Amino acid sequence: MVNYLDANAATHTGLAYVQNDGVVVMKVDNSTDLPNGSPRNSIRISSKKSYDGGLFIFDILNAPYGCGVWPAFWTVGPNWPNGGEIDIFEGVHLGPTNQMTLHTQVGCATDISSAAPSAFRTASSASTVGTTDCGPSPTNGGCYFIDKSSTSYGEALNSSGGAVIAMEWTAHGVKIWNFPRGHVPRDITLQTPIPALWPQTYLKAAWASTSCPTTKYFKQHSITIDTTLCGDWAGATYSRAGCPGTCAEHVMTGANFANAAWKINSVSIYK
Repeated sequence: MVNYLDANAATHTGLAYVQNDGVVVMKVDNSTDLPNGSPRNSIRISSKKSYDGGLFIFDILNAPYGCGVWPAFWTVGPNWPNGGEIDIFEGVHLGPTNQMTLHTQVGCATDISSAAPSAFRTASSASTVGTTDCGPSPTNGGCYFIDKSSTSYGEALNSSGGAVIAMEWTAHGVKIWNFPRGHVPRDITLQTPIPALWPQTYLKAAWASTSCPTTKYFKQHSITIDTTLCGDWAGATYSRAGCPGTCAEHVMTGANFANAAWKINSVSIYK
């Protein structure tokens, strides 16, 4: 139900632009009513470079939300799922919580038991642990954590000024932090981030290499930011989310997507 525009079309139609203050805006078309069955214009961008690890910091003021809306900030390798996928920020509809997920080939799992390194167990206190098998499945749901904070996604996230979300990918594992506005570590602000010094309160997801070796399961990732509509997740959960009619019908009306916009301060990568 979505049509991703190329760079020229996105800027020409006003769906992607940079504000005078440097904030990047990328949004779903919210001004056009469509005939039944037509896809709605949206934005998906990917990095030209690929990465085999690093620290990725995503500073957002505003993230898309609304019935049928499925925004994501993620990294992904070639030949999915062989190169792996790390979903850093993702949600659907009006739900208030961010979901963080790994998708891999067979053999990777979440481990929050006492056998896991202590630095990778603390995330379970800040998030709800979902499926622990990261490999392929009939639903391809991956292994995930759901942030317990009710301001980690949707209207509540935006009204609180957004957040700074960080993902660290090393030989030791993958970690994701979510810092609400006003609680961002000073070293991030100074562009000299030291994850080892960050408060564990904000560690929201962690996968240790003891149960999911990163050097085996994650390779040559590009960074992607997109907003899709309906699809496997938002489409399948549409009625359960209390949204009106069907997802396909909802997509036809432009005004339904007034809140489907990214406003991004920066994306920073440190190796």
